[in-house]
Amino acid sequence: MQFHYALVDDLISREEFERRIEAKMQECGDLIDDVTAAMLVVGELGRQHVTISRLSGPSTLFSFFGKVISVAPPKEFTRQDGEKGWVAHLILADETGQVRAVLWDEKAAAAAEIDTGDVLEVIGKHAGKQKSDIVVLALRKSPCEIECGMSVQPRLAPPERRDVRMRILYLEEPRTITRRDGSTSELIEGCVTDGIRVTRVVAWLPEMFDDILPGTTLSVRGALVKARNWGTEYVIDEKSEVVPDNPDIPFSFSSLESVKGEGDWSIEASVSSVLPVRAFVSRDGRPGHVRNLVLSDGTTSLHGVLWGDRALLPLVRGDHVSLYNARLKQGRTGDPELHIGAGGFVAVAPRGQQEEIGMEGTIIVTREGTFLDNGTVRFLVNGSLPHGREVRVRGVRSGERIAVSSFEELEKDAMKVRTLLEQIAGAR
Repeated sequence: MQFHYALVDDLISREEFERRIEAKMQECGDLIDDVTAAMLVVGELGRQHVTISRLSGPSTLFSFFGKVISVAPPKEFTRQDGEKGWVAHLILADETGQVRAVLWDEKAAAAAEIDTGDVLEVIGKHAGKQKSDIVVLALRKSPCEIECGMSVQPRLAPPERRDVRMRILYLEEPRTITRRDGSTSELIEGCVTDGIRVTRVVAWLPEMFDDILPGTTLSVRGALVKARNWGTEYVIDEKSEVVPDNPDIPFSFSSLESVKGEGDWSIEASVSSVLPVRAFVSRDGRPGHVRNLVLSDGTTSLHGVLWGDRALLPLVRGDHVSLYNARLKQGRTGDPELHIGAGGFVAVAPRGQQEEIGMEGTIIVTREGTFLDNGTVRFLVNGSLPHGREVRVRGVRSGERIAVSSFEELEKDAMKVRTLLEQIAGAR
């Protein structure tokens, strides 16, 4: 019964579901079994089958019909534990939309028996981070007919290699990631423009960009173009070739005053206020972070929202930020907000008159960064300084930041530290 209950677990409790099954069996004079009764109850609740456009609903499982418009054959891969696995993809459509269906391991073998034009009845669930994909738990061919187009929507199209001209706008520092098979690789992320739109770029060979600065125009042969939920992504790998190019591709930031219609924007502004990071758990159980701030260019102010890793960037009032691919949305209060998630980038440039400073205080390490606090003022500091220690630092102050050149630990004043921590707890 758990399999059927998962289709309606957001509507009624498990106890109510079982009570309705029992009542349905009695109503039919015990001529049906509990499985049939469960399906009847699911159908009465409107969840026996949904259209593809409703696959974003909150229930755990979905049942739907879809016409096959594309079949990607099974591919072998190696899991992190060294075991081999198989995966295949189907693009399914109905009158309301399209969805990518993912088949793992033994179910992937079924792709060899599926043809374009077949109509399938599917039971599946959301595919983890890729909320637009459905993992197939069960499927069978259906005799019903579906009238829909047979062209795959661009967002679901498989990656393809193209020659692309791009201007580098921003590059992050290279970082190391662990692949599914346990091996590690270096990559570098950033954003580029082709003169029409701003796009995320990922390079698996960071050394390609060792001598390339923001503002450089490149010609990339064989870039892998991928469709993502938030737009298009360029991937540069060992099959790609990067060559500096001319003429330059033009780019300019939008003013805050011009940011009005929904869509993606790139802007420059100062941080006039910033709130602490808030942790949350998404509907599918994944942890996340979000942070709100107010942006200003001196004449116009606009609310901003940072998501995921972007929310953990060290920020203080007065910082000058460049936002790339920020999506304008209507907030809960009805006011417009610029949202930065996985498809966008934040470049931070501290601003303010620089002056040499010497200061004593307590090191406080938080999710927002490392701070030096003397009970009256607090500054964001660079480097990995020891949490909770009393220190004397010397460096250069710029706004609410201190670039530390040297520090020394002081003998700890227990009463002072306790008072400071109580003040911090009260402020939160």
